[in-house]
Amino acid sequence: MMNHGPDISAPNPARPGRDQGLMFGLIALVGLGLWSLGTATGWAEIGAQLARLQPWQVAILLALSAGNYLLRGLRWHGLARRLGLPTGLWQNLRHYLGGFAMSVTPGRLGELVRMRWLRRETGWTLERTAPLALMDRAGDLAVMALLLALALTLAADRIAGAVPVAALALAAAVTATRPRLLSALVTRLYRALGRFPRAFARARGAARRLTRFCHGPTLALALGLGFLGWLAEGYAFHLLLGFLGAEIALWKAVSIFVFATLAGGLTGAPGGLGGAEAAMVALLSLDGVPLEISVPATAVIRLTTLWFAIALGLAVFPIAERAAARATA
Repeated sequence: MMNHGPDISAPNPARPGRDQGLMFGLIALVGLGLWSLGTATGWAEIGAQLARLQPWQVAILLALSAGNYLLRGLRWHGLARRLGLPTGLWQNLRHYLGGFAMSVTPGRLGELVRMRWLRRETGWTLERTAPLALMDRAGDLAVMALLLALALTLAADRIAGAVPVAALALAAAVTATRPRLLSALVTRLYRALGRFPRAFARARGAARRLTRFCHGPTLALALGLGFLGWLAEGYAFHLLLGFLGAEIALWKAVSIFVFATLAGGLTGAPGGLGGAEAAMVALLSLDGVPLEISVPATAVIRLTTLWFAIALGLAVFPIAERAAARATA
């Protein structure tokens, strides 16, 4: 469908230098932190642990991550259809996976570029498609909070501070998916600021459209697919620790992985860079895992989850761009 009018959902190119500087700065800090830990621990010991990993073991880790992204892509498709978007399965998977190319960019540009592709291909405005992105992110928060709560219940010992993090994630998910509550929150925020009336009006309109998702089977499908997807990555972390010689029970490994991921997200850094890695190494160390295992385990799981997603996104991104360009030609 032709796109008439300005593309308001496209990322703002006004600050590319600052955004890229922030992104590369965060990556450099994470690399420096892991390098410092590696130097303090001893690169020979870390290298010996990494040498234990076999190609088939790495393939299993990548397959579990791919399963996570596929399940969440199917969730995106189901939510898009529920919203009424005239898009097919491959089209929705293309948008969802392609958005991962911008996972570590400031301002969650991955969501914006997905909205941009939808606008070009369907003519739907940002206000109409925003509930899809909001429900997708809220779904991740909800299932991760539930998964963390389950892991804490089944694990032999708990992680200090994990319960408040799980509660905060669940509260944010509930707020983001309740139309009246979110609309009231937007209204209060506008009254407090007294600025940007058009932006807040659009936000209220998007919040009201969340009623499309207040549907039992839709919510059950979204939560179920998201839960299985994140559990797959938590299980991958458990397998990885076993491959490296650390005896960590399944649910303890899942709780560490989910808690670190949530903690990284709460820092506000793109992709949870820095916070997730620091939390993971710290929690493993508290559980008695030596640094020569916890440091490479953290690096490998982040490479096979976050950076693998970015690699998938970079592969799909040009395909999605070409398809969107053909739709507006």
